[in-house]
Amino acid sequence: MTVGVGTKTQQQALDSLSDMTNDVTRIGVQEFELRISKAQHLMQQQGIEAIYINAGTNLHYFTGTRWYASERMVGAIIPAQGYVEYIAPAFEVDTLEGYMAVKGKVNTWQEDESPYQVFAQMLKDNGINAGKVGIDESTAFFIFDGIRAANSELTYVNAKSITAGCRMIKSTAEIALLQRAMDMTLAVHVAAASILCDGITTKEVEDFIHKAHIKVGAPAGSYFCIVLFGEDTAYPHGVKSPKTLEVNDTVLIDTGCQLDGYNSDITRTFVFGEPSERQRELWNLEQQAQLAAFAAADIGASCASVDKAAREVIVNAGFGPGYDVPGLPHRTGHGIGLDIHEWPYLVLNDHTGLEVGMCFSNEPMLCVPGEFGIRHEDHFYMTESGAKWFTQPAKSIDDPFGLS
Repeated sequence: MTVGVGTKTQQQALDSLSDMTNDVTRIGVQEFELRISKAQHLMQQQGIEAIYINAGTNLHYFTGTRWYASERMVGAIIPAQGYVEYIAPAFEVDTLEGYMAVKGKVNTWQEDESPYQVFAQMLKDNGINAGKVGIDESTAFFIFDGIRAANSELTYVNAKSITAGCRMIKSTAEIALLQRAMDMTLAVHVAAASILCDGITTKEVEDFIHKAHIKVGAPAGSYFCIVLFGEDTAYPHGVKSPKTLEVNDTVLIDTGCQLDGYNSDITRTFVFGEPSERQRELWNLEQQAQLAAFAAADIGASCASVDKAAREVIVNAGFGPGYDVPGLPHRTGHGIGLDIHEWPYLVLNDHTGLEVGMCFSNEPMLCVPGEFGIRHEDHFYMTESGAKWFTQPAKSIDDPFGLS
């Protein structure tokens, strides 16, 4: 039996875990203000008068305000010069102000009024009557359409160059939060492997992982969870009717949690029982691809070159070509932060150069429909001396967690 697999009851595994968040430092007001300053600097460079930030992770990133997007317009204007102002329904003001880290004037609208007219007046009050205004790329079309109709003399552009331009470079504080979230999820992985037994369902494992994430200090539990057994592991995001676990099945578990909004996302693949030569061969090949991607991640190298390095390992072994299966059907990795998938991406058409502070998943999955799939997923961040792992890759197919 694979080391660390099937050794504990669920209660024993839960009892082995404890809160890992007692010494965590949250993002403070000073950092939010630095983010706004950087956004304003970028706007001035690009000739953008202001940007609209919609409720969601962009609003959280720049102002510390946690608010979910809905059919009601809630957001903020960041002008190229001046102070942040908010827009929200009048009945939400007291609640919204309670969530703000960066305080600012709240411009309100009643339920029978147009928020887009309020938005237009906000721009005019800030002296913005012409020029370019950036719209948060995650803004729903109906909001953009209303903004555009209410103030048609302005030119509207995608604010991604500002939002992504700030968010894709993580600060020391952000990297520390990501590190702790990854540590938490890796501990949960070890515990989850230990409870596996013949006949256990994917739902039982998912429920355990949710409880385990709460135990290590993630109040909301698992942010997501994918558990797959046997042939089902060949399909990256699962199947409609997952099978129960049988001896010698390949096991793929992909899960994560959030810590102060920052995401973890780790996948481990191993065998419940004794690995066959085929399982061993492809497990090792997948790890070679993951390590090739890591080795290619140098400062100044393109995101595309990292994907290419991993993909070449898979293709040279007779899989593919390109994104064909059996082979590697998706990008090698994605940026991570307040969104679990964010810019930039380790994919052949992303030529962004790697910079200090960028953070990525590294998961060049090998999918063989009709047999099984192998995905090793760890994350790394860029330092002045190159890439550094958040979590070390799996040790071996016989001892994936390095317990022996």
